[in-house]
Amino acid sequence: MLETSARLLKLLALLESRSTWSGTELAGRLDVSTRTVRNDIGRLRTLGYPVETARGRTGHYRLGSGAHLPALLFDDDEAVAVVVGLRAGTEIAGVEETSVRALGKLNHVLPARLRGKVSALASTVSKASDNTGSDAEDPVIETEVLSAIASAIAAPEWLRFEIGELPRLVEPYRLVTWQRRWYLVARDPDSSVWEVFRVDQLKLRMPTRRRFTPQPLPGGDYASFVMRHVASAGWAVHARITVHASAEEVLSRIHSAVGVVEAIDDTHCILVTGADSVATVAVYIGMLGLEFRVTEPPELVAELTEVAERYLRAVAAQP
Repeated sequence: MLETSARLLKLLALLESRSTWSGTELAGRLDVSTRTVRNDIGRLRTLGYPVETARGRTGHYRLGSGAHLPALLFDDDEAVAVVVGLRAGTEIAGVEETSVRALGKLNHVLPARLRGKVSALASTVSKASDNTGSDAEDPVIETEVLSAIASAIAAPEWLRFEIGELPRLVEPYRLVTWQRRWYLVARDPDSSVWEVFRVDQLKLRMPTRRRFTPQPLPGGDYASFVMRHVASAGWAVHARITVHASAEEVLSRIHSAVGVVEAIDDTHCILVTGADSVATVAVYIGMLGLEFRVTEPPELVAELTEVAERYLRAVAAQP
């Protein structure tokens, strides 16, 4: 028979493995009496685990959610997966600090046999910065803001916020992170128009507690919807560039998120693109490797002129 402490750990693992257990089932798994199971359930509650009891002919035990987060029990693979996920979280603006704190706590109690696995993953996997294509600083999002939006999505409840000075009330559907930025996909309940919002630009108001019936996003791909939106309207700087090539040629050279291509004729098209700065747009245009013409915005024309002159000076400086 298992000792009390080992038995409590096994009981907890059983309760976490499925939604409900009868006392008889637990007693059989632990090789103890149902009375011992009741006593052990009481010990778990004392330790902070909210074990709920349903009485009667179909009585059972289930592990509920409580006001406090007690110690969690992971198997080896789950523990490694959590550590890897937390390491990734340290690269996301807004949750990096909390990820580091949680990672430190988990590393402190990680068994020696698992540290080798985690160290191997850390030493053989590299993560490039998601924001390699912009010279703008990464916006910082408070964890509480992400949690509040996620809670409204899960409920689901209307979400109230301000963007700029404009108050908005929307049906929230999905949070998407891309290029180290957080976006909210939402639907206007009055116009039924689907929209994308930068979370760092939102000022949340009090929860509405007003439920809504979710409607499916046409196509169902939230990530692609965000990328298309950002390409056409979501950047701080936008530009319409005439490219001396067919639309098919331009599309073969860019990612779908970089911009929207509009055909003019067989040898010309318009690239609608943008970025967080004119400097980034100027670099992207040069990387096309195609002839192009830019007439607006004036800031981009000035940036391209400066870049061209800098490149010419670099060539003239050669011996």
